[in-house]
Amino acid sequence: MTIVNESADTDRALGGGEPLVTVPRDLRVSFEFFPPKTEKMEQTLWQAIHRLAPLSPAFVSVTYGAGGSTRERTHATVTAIQQQTGIPAAAHLTCVAATKEEIDTIARAYWDAGIRHIVALRGDPPQAADGSGGLGGSGYQPHPGGYAYATDLVAGLKRVADFEISVACFPETHPEAASAAADIDNLRRKVDAGATRAISQFFFDTDKFLRFRDRVAAAGIDIPIVPGILPITNFGRAVELGAKCNCAVPAWMADLFGGLDAEPETRQLVAATVAVQQCLRLEREGVRDFHFYTLNRADLTVAICHMLGVRAPKVA
Repeated sequence: MTIVNESADTDRALGGGEPLVTVPRDLRVSFEFFPPKTEKMEQTLWQAIHRLAPLSPAFVSVTYGAGGSTRERTHATVTAIQQQTGIPAAAHLTCVAATKEEIDTIARAYWDAGIRHIVALRGDPPQAADGSGGLGGSGYQPHPGGYAYATDLVAGLKRVADFEISVACFPETHPEAASAAADIDNLRRKVDAGATRAISQFFFDTDKFLRFRDRVAAAGIDIPIVPGILPITNFGRAVELGAKCNCAVPAWMADLFGGLDAEPETRQLVAATVAVQQCLRLEREGVRDFHFYTLNRADLTVAICHMLGVRAPKVA
């Protein structure tokens, strides 16, 4: 094991030579949670929030279930986090299953509650019995009288109030996009409508994110492109999610996680190593902001952030 001294200037491998790891000093992080369904899940969520809050995230966000299925729970969770921790909280809002008037009312309620940041998404319809809809599925149809797509939602939210608005972007192209170029054109429309940040879909091939960032810049889009980092705790589940979201899972990851199905502690160590290496590569390429999909659990994210130099202030 390599022990990294907090003074990166004096870190030396095995007593001499160049540092094996240089701990970054100026990274910013944000965390994503989902609203709990049960009392036990709520306890798990708040345990994670209280462990991650001392890392001083730029913001935390709370997701919105397919078809607007967690609307009330999202609102309750977002407002509680901001009121009880003081961390700026962002609410996810989607176009699914609501009219413009209904969404505008929700947005005004957030503004009145002191929430100033919205993550605006098209959203996925609920999964039907035939398998259509759901995450990465087909079958999306704009709701009658609703905002048709994320671009429309962004414009509508800006009419309601001067929200800070984050949107999604897709390093490996949205599964329903006609082409990679068309997907970037769609991102440009969201920016033109008022978006000020794009958070990426998770990815495991870092080169694909970097090439995507270059194409976005070449297209004249100059908002921050924040990588979404998903630490892997269940490799099989990651493969399943990747297939739904058009996210390639490299063969080397299968090799790393092979044979660990019954060894959760070892999987955690491997997952932390993979995520840290991914983030350090991005940091070397100029990335300073990272958005972590926490899955409402703190241990892995805290460990990764620690190795990235994002730590709670020392108690005097």
